[in-house]
Amino acid sequence: MSELTHIDKQGKAKMVDVGNKSESQRSATARGEIAMAAATLKLIAEGGHSKGDVISVARVAGIQAAKNCSQLIPLCHPLMLTSVAVELELDSENSRVLVEATCKVNGPTGVEMEALTAVSVTALTIYDMCKAVDKEMTIGDITLIEKQGGKSGHYRKAG
Repeated sequence: MSELTHIDKQGKAKMVDVGNKSESQRSATARGEIAMAAATLKLIAEGGHSKGDVISVARVAGIQAAKNCSQLIPLCHPLMLTSVAVELELDSENSRVLVEATCKVNGPTGVEMEALTAVSVTALTIYDMCKAVDKEMTIGDITLIEKQGGKSGHYRKAG
């Protein structure tokens, strides 16, 4: 297992120096979900929510979150993202919304945190917009499913 990169020899938090790393095409995809009552999912699907189009607002929130990741996660580097895609799928069989985000950059460091942040904020936005009708929604299973580029190469989550 690799050593932690955000801790110095004295155990203090530090931002990793990526100044000498070469730029490369990098991408990361994360996935998560928000489970809810069937009636809540139906309300979202039919576009009948009084706050507006939940899916569109959540998608834009996820994109904004990826772009602002370094403002939210203290040791993340600000990145000039080249692409952020947030996809939402309504799963009526399991009464949930599946969220997937893919971020891309040409730079010296990866975009895993941006993808994970996009998924998290997308789900949180759905919760915020629907909490008046369903306070028992559950956000979960947020995970990195794939990353490419950089020194560590290609990673794909098993299963």
